[in-house]
Amino acid sequence: MTTDTKVWINGSLTPWEKATVPLLSHGFSRASAIFDVFGTHVGPKGPVAFRMDEHVKRLMKSVELLEMKLAYSAEEIFEAVKTTVQANNLGRGLIKILAYWREEAIIQLVLESDLDLAIFAIPDSEALGLDRARPISACLSKWRKIHPATVPVGAKACSNYLNGYLARKDATNRGFDLGIMLGTDGFLAEGSIESVFIVKDGILKTPPLGRVLSSITRLSILQAAPAIEIPTLETPITADEIFTADEIFTAHTGIKVSPVARFENRDLQAPGPVTKQIMQLMEDIIHFKDDRFTDWFQPCY
Repeated sequence: MTTDTKVWINGSLTPWEKATVPLLSHGFSRASAIFDVFGTHVGPKGPVAFRMDEHVKRLMKSVELLEMKLAYSAEEIFEAVKTTVQANNLGRGLIKILAYWREEAIIQLVLESDLDLAIFAIPDSEALGLDRARPISACLSKWRKIHPATVPVGAKACSNYLNGYLARKDATNRGFDLGIMLGTDGFLAEGSIESVFIVKDGILKTPPLGRVLSSITRLSILQAAPAIEIPTLETPITADEIFTADEIFTAHTGIKVSPVARFENRDLQAPGPVTKQIMQLMEDIIHFKDDRFTDWFQPCY
């Protein structure tokens, strides 16, 4: 990031290089931080955020699930995001909201204080590669998705992503782009940061909530697909069904749809006919070519 980049922290704009915490902070040394991430786009009148309302709602849900306390309301966070976008002249990019304890925690595990809040404006770059979808390869990871009885998987907690790190590391070690995890129940869960969809006989299928993160991109695809007459189904999916799927794609904030061209040793059409339609639909939505979904964007100007 540049020296001009500003980070919103607890109500004030701070230079990027000064946006730090002690190494023994609870958020760092106890891995208790939570976060949410969503995209910004250049709209007809200025910068807009993609479904910021849903993302902030999920942040609040993470706070609730982990029995934490946040000093800011959703409306105050909306305004803070606008301030951060404007201060950094952000166009296409990402907003990352991080809620954490900067307090040092030597032995103390449970804190009662309010979480600190930081908001980062991250512009698109070659490394970030927003919206630049390409066919990918995927494998079935040797790691299982963490069980919801151990930690709430609906919380977007930093510590939960060690599970995703292991799945991605396993996949790249085997020569694949990403690993798809099953749950401990043996049914399809998700990737490291991706929701997973399969297509079978023209029906778009994805695992139900309960054992996977409540992805906003996943929600958006499920809500938008009926507009182009693609039937959807949230249902448990077995490993066998993944291996026999007509099409597979993944979805996350940065790239709405990534078609899977190879799953394990099986080649697939990428994109297949249904995936291609979904890709075009989401492309039209984020480029303001489909006025049925204009309320998904909140102004940041």
